[in-house]
Amino acid sequence: MPKFDTPALPATKPMKNPTHVGSFIRAEILDPLSLTVTDAAAILGVGRPALSDLLNGRSDLTANMALRIEKAFGPKMDHLMRMQLTYQLAQARARADEIKVKPYAA
Repeated sequence: MPKFDTPALPATKPMKNPTHVGSFIRAEILDPLSLTVTDAAAILGVGRPALSDLLNGRSDLTANMALRIEKAFGPKMDHLMRMQLTYQLAQARARADEIKVKPYAA
């Protein structure tokens, strides 16, 4: 049986409450460029509601959206997706007590 408790990489301390990637996109891309959500959505070729939901933390960043942001504004999609993953992991950890699963014993 494989052991999953040994990390492949050195352990790092996870962020307790990372920022949703949508907040980063608004603060670091849209605001400095003085872009409205409507203008940014048009540049990205997406609907305004989809971008608004992302910027307001109501939806997750998809790989497709991350690539569009990279092509239009420059931040690498890999970095944006890592931010999204970090956020999701922190959210899951915060709700870990709600998940009732017993450890498997062979």
